[in-house]
Amino acid sequence: MAAALQTAGTLTASSNLVINSERFRFGSLLRSPAGMKGTILVVKSDGRHTVGFNAGLRGANLIPNAVAAKTEDSAKSTYSKPGHEILLFEALREGLEEEMDRDPRVCVIGEDVGHYGGSYKVTKGLANKYGDLRVLDTPIAENSFTGMGIGAAMTGLRPVVEGMNMGFLLLAFNQISNNCGMLHYTSGGQFTIPIVIRGPGGVGRQLGAEHSQRLESYFQSIPGLQMVACSTPYNSKGLMKAAIRSENPVVLFEHVLLYNLKERIPDEDYICCLEEAEMVRVGEHVTILTYSRMRYHVMQAAKTLVNKGYDPEVVDIRSLKPFDLYTIGNSVKKTHRVLIVEECMRTGGIGASLRAAIIDNFWDYLDAPIMCLSSQDVPTPYAGSLEEQTVVQPAQIVAAVEQLCR
Repeated sequence: MAAALQTAGTLTASSNLVINSERFRFGSLLRSPAGMKGTILVVKSDGRHTVGFNAGLRGANLIPNAVAAKTEDSAKSTYSKPGHEILLFEALREGLEEEMDRDPRVCVIGEDVGHYGGSYKVTKGLANKYGDLRVLDTPIAENSFTGMGIGAAMTGLRPVVEGMNMGFLLLAFNQISNNCGMLHYTSGGQFTIPIVIRGPGGVGRQLGAEHSQRLESYFQSIPGLQMVACSTPYNSKGLMKAAIRSENPVVLFEHVLLYNLKERIPDEDYICCLEEAEMVRVGEHVTILTYSRMRYHVMQAAKTLVNKGYDPEVVDIRSLKPFDLYTIGNSVKKTHRVLIVEECMRTGGIGASLRAAIIDNFWDYLDAPIMCLSSQDVPTPYAGSLEEQTVVQPAQIVAAVEQLCR
């Protein structure tokens, strides 16, 4: 392990490649790790369970504009087993621990991930179980340890790199952009980069501007990266496991205010599709697309909307890159009205890209202009009352739906 990490550091130190093409194909890298056979539970869209070996993580074919195809073996938050109750941060740890048990190549790299257990205790207890080489504490040097993780992935390991705060990963932007996302292409396919980059982000409770970053908009333009955002204990575990098994570099966004959410999840092994949205609430009048913490603001607003006579359909897009336009498109074709609710910034955010994708693909099905509620383009204030005003609130969602459905 030590030799591999040393080699990784050497490789990444010399990896200063530049790319001007977007030939990277997500769908072409769906193979399972060699020799890694295990029984898993896949929860299908209709709630039925199937058991299989080396189940595919996502569909093999992509439709144009980086849109994921619908898959049968994709997991949703519908299951019938009693299971066990768990907090979101514990679900992340459970998924990570199961993958470390399953595959000795999986390792964790980051600041305070070892005996301290991570800034939000996602890696608590893993250093005692797996040792200091598989759960590697690093100095405060994001660019260095992210590059080391990328180099380790090039040599055959499957590192999970934790950013103590997602805003800190801006210091590693060169490694994530020029190396992590592009090395598969610039090496002519000689290297795959099976790395997971994860950590907390989003507007917390008075964490200040630098600790309230939403980096989705920064990373979405990097060719070769996949991005997912978890929102429940169920999909947190499923997405963590799927991201680790993927041959692609995956950025897993966690929200700092969702770690203590509790939910009952299955006892059986399961994964979630990295490229599939989740239908949270079925409705007829308007499609509300959201993700991460805003899912709960939307559901709070939905209660008010139902009382007012509206029937909103709520979709947690979950896959930020590529978008699941199969699920999104079917909803748009049914409701003919779209509201996007995000915590990302309005300018150049996920909502802007999603709006463009819907216009490009489903323009003829729209009966009203697409509305997008986003955070204000200002640094997040420290004062709690001002902080609240910068992000979308449930009352704004209610007002937007009323305007759309006039």
